[in-house]
Amino acid sequence: MKFKSLILILIGTLLVSCNSNKVVLEVTSFKLKSTVDTKEFNKLDAKVEEIFTKKQPGFIKRESGVNEKGEYVVLVYWNSIKDATSSMEKFMTDASVKNYASMIDAASMKMARYMVDGKSNEDNSEFIEVMSFKTKKNIAIDKFNKTNRKVETGFTANQKGFSRRITGVNEKGEQIVAVYWDNKMNSDTALKPFMKNAISKEFIGMMDQSSILMNRYQTLKSLKNKIMELSKKDKVVALLNSFNTGDQTPISYINSEKYTQHNLAVADGLKGFGEVMHHAPPQGFKAKVVRAFEDGDYVFTHTEYDFFGPKAGFDVFRFENGKIVEHWDNLLEIQKPNPSGRTQFDGSTELTDLDKTEANKNTVKDFIEKVLLGHEMDKLTTYINPQNYLQHNPAVADGLDGFGAAMKYFAEHGLVMEYTKLHKVLGQGNFVLTMSEGKFGKGEHTAFYDLFRLEDGQIVEHWDVISPIEPKTERKNENGKF
Repeated sequence: MKFKSLILILIGTLLVSCNSNKVVLEVTSFKLKSTVDTKEFNKLDAKVEEIFTKKQPGFIKRESGVNEKGEYVVLVYWNSIKDATSSMEKFMTDASVKNYASMIDAASMKMARYMVDGKSNEDNSEFIEVMSFKTKKNIAIDKFNKTNRKVETGFTANQKGFSRRITGVNEKGEQIVAVYWDNKMNSDTALKPFMKNAISKEFIGMMDQSSILMNRYQTLKSLKNKIMELSKKDKVVALLNSFNTGDQTPISYINSEKYTQHNLAVADGLKGFGEVMHHAPPQGFKAKVVRAFEDGDYVFTHTEYDFFGPKAGFDVFRFENGKIVEHWDNLLEIQKPNPSGRTQFDGSTELTDLDKTEANKNTVKDFIEKVLLGHEMDKLTTYINPQNYLQHNPAVADGLDGFGAAMKYFAEHGLVMEYTKLHKVLGQGNFVLTMSEGKFGKGEHTAFYDLFRLEDGQIVEHWDVISPIEPKTERKNENGKF
């Protein structure tokens, strides 16, 4: 037997011996798809625990939480790595959790497992802090562990609202600290003095600063005991989904006394909305919300409709005091995939960079104003990533070459695509929607709705709906398209 193999066996034996009193903490973090009703997901989370997770061998405890950015965490304690692995394998194929799993943005999902001391029994904690990190390479692990224990005994355990502090490490040497509190207020109160405490400073100084990930979560169980107001986005998604379900409840999200309609083919007010529904075909209308975003009082969605035929649509809703008071949209018949094989709906849906919303909105605003309105084509690569630009316009291929080829075709055939006015810029994180006016084709008065996805300050993906604006003689309201 090789010496290296012998050493590995000895290390494995020591780990089993040392970990005989330890359990596994599985930490899974993720974001939801932008179209998910968070209230519905929170309900399903509790159901998944009852019908699936609790029934798995080796299960000890499960806790779910959500932070202020809408990022979720699930902490599950298991008797062993084997139990945790077996449960995850079943989870991926079990029909009982299919709906729950389908709401999760798979690209955002991260999972790690740690060996931790003892079993966690915090049933009344409403708030959890979770921090993961690596220690600096020159730090002796015995010294680190000693300091780690001092943090709890010398500071954290003495704070009001403290419940329990869980620490551990995984096979990569990554450390985990999970601190349970009775509520967020007491956690907030303890945070500032923690950063100034001498023991805490020594502890933090032992960490590789670039590896630190710190998140703070309100538990979903605590949210159940409070009135959970639907977000504006949730209300809009529920309203559009009511086309499929027939549920009348979401109609109450529209202000019946004040509802301004900018779809020029629909009469103003809630009455106009009702008239459209009255003329629905026998099978009704259908709506599949692909993307949904919230920007202050506005919600904007990207939806696949069956609305007097298959259509792609962007909708914008404005809220006042929790009610929808205004609506804009742009619709286009669904087309065949473009020259790059992309449809009007596929592509990225992951919402990121929430802290860059305003910067991304400004980038897109400048692009529309300087390049499309100002014709400063030399600035094109300032705003669009020339190496990575995915196009979902039905007639245009990927990249700047595709854009150039489309412009050449228009010029050769006497066609125009002219932006004359930018009316609105809305955004959330890495997605920005613009509503513009101009001319298209043979010069038709046109509405341009463009959705952009950005990475590192540049546009990397684009969807649009280009639709003619009805002449005044055909309009059913006087509110204007924009």
